Amino acid sequence: MYEELFKPAKTDEEAVKRLADITAVLRAPGGCPWDIEQTHESLKRELIEECYEVIEAIDNKDTANLREELGDVLLQVVFHADIERCEGNFTLADVANEECEKMIRRHPHVFGEMPNNLTSSQVLDNWEEIKNKLEKKSESQTDAMHKIPKELPALYRADKIQAKAKKVGFDWPDVSGAFEKVAEESKEVQDAVAGGNREDIEKEVGDLLFAAVNVARMLDIDPEIALNKTSDKFMSRFAYVESKAKEMGRKLPEMTLEEMDKLWEEAKSLGL
Repeated sequence: MYEELFKPAKTDEEAVKRLADITAVLRAPGGCPWDIEQTHESLKRELIEECYEVIEAIDNKDTANLREELGDVLLQVVFHADIERCEGNFTLADVANEECEKMIRRHPHVFGEMPNNLTSSQVLDNWEEIKNKLEKKSESQTDAMHKIPKELPALYRADKIQAKAKKVGFDWPDVSGAFEKVAEESKEVQDAVAGGNREDIEKEVGDLLFAAVNVARMLDIDPEIALNKTSDKFMSRFAYVESKAKEMGRKLPEMTLEEMDKLWEEAKSLGL
């Protein structure tokens, strides 16, 4: 009954159709109970996790894993489209065709009459202009900010919000202003801690983190990547401290902060 689905596809088009057909079978009456029960809402976290796994494969330069994880993301797209197909709203072909039209429309320097001698920066400017004019999506920067998904990592979302503000000139002329803001917010965190009100502390810590993202943005540093690298560095140094303590026959809870800090500095000197 499903013999055709068991055969590896030979082309991109056939492969995507094979995946869509398998998904449709799984979600049809008599298919898999789990697949049939899923909704857009129940799959949200899985979609986010699959995207992060793609990013991790890229960071690890793991081609085999990247192929697998891209397949998992593709499955999510196919699955969500199939949910809507069953509701009679749209199909996977509709999703793909709408994206094709958008890509053609937003690349007039490739598919249209505009000269193809633009820089990457000019291409991005044109992209925004086409969105606002040709697609009649004129909106305020506040509207644009509200469209940035709250589900994004907080640092990344803050960076994108700040970039929207920069488009209308709401930004410091250079990074010195951002540095001053970090110092100001740091002092306000200390004041809030002294006041002892948890809500005030949370607000000021948020302001401090937002200010730190501003510094990273103005230095053209991705705050998400920078923080992840620091987290990895922390774990590497902590592993050294834990390992050396074990060699000494010591347990970390029994050591003083000064003793652990000495091992930490050793880890730093070793380039960890």
